[in-house]
Amino acid sequence: MLSWALMFLVIALVAGLFGFGLVGGMAYGAAKICFFIFLVLAVISLLTGKRVPTE
Repeated sequence: MLSWALMFLVIALVAGLFGFGLVGGMAYGAAKICFFIFLVLAVISLLTGKRVPTE
């Protein structure tokens, strides 16, 4: 999921560089959504993950 967010961020930066405001804005919005979904899933995974017992 983080790779998708980074990909959309790169698309937004390239589109902004070439002056495609609408495409850049949409890619930036998609990158933000993917990033926040990634953060939520990562926190849930850390809180509920299986822990290996140490001996």
